[in-house]
Amino acid sequence: MRGRIRLQSAIAAALLATGALSGAMTGAFSIESPTIKPGGALSSAQVFNGMGCTGNNISPALQWKNAPSGTKSFAVTLYDPDAPTGSGWWHWVVYNIPPSVTALPEHAGDATGQLLPAGAAQGRTDFGTPGFGGACPPVGDKPHRYILTVYALKSEKIDVPADSTAAMVGFMLHANELAKASITAHYGR
Repeated sequence: MRGRIRLQSAIAAALLATGALSGAMTGAFSIESPTIKPGGALSSAQVFNGMGCTGNNISPALQWKNAPSGTKSFAVTLYDPDAPTGSGWWHWVVYNIPPSVTALPEHAGDATGQLLPAGAAQGRTDFGTPGFGGACPPVGDKPHRYILTVYALKSEKIDVPADSTAAMVGFMLHANELAKASITAHYGR
């Protein structure tokens, strides 16, 4: 009898844990884009216009959900770890996005930042300027990975000088990170 009660208790505990895990999985912090499909290829819209590339240089539309409790701001980055620089390539850095914002429209990363929410700032990319800089890998390289990440932050503001490098902003993002979610797409030419 005791063995049967222990077995029933173990089964009940396993079912509860599975239900809790399932609930946690559906409520996880996540990012989506109608423009970029996870594991897919970037379109010419997200390709740089310069340095031998002829794309439209338009940042993708994004939305995120299920930010953790205590989120006071968001940040978005686009990073190519495969760039032949020894340190990758930062294509987009946006920070100080208010906690009430859960989406950015397509082309929010233009150099003027007019489509960004009030208070948001764009950091300097590895192109040397703020704003979205699309994919432009060297001809003949294997397709590069482009990792689009949204960060939920525990600080209301990342306090860095306006001309800070993406690495400096990245340092502050990691120091204030509560959670992050990413989409990876590819592009080669």
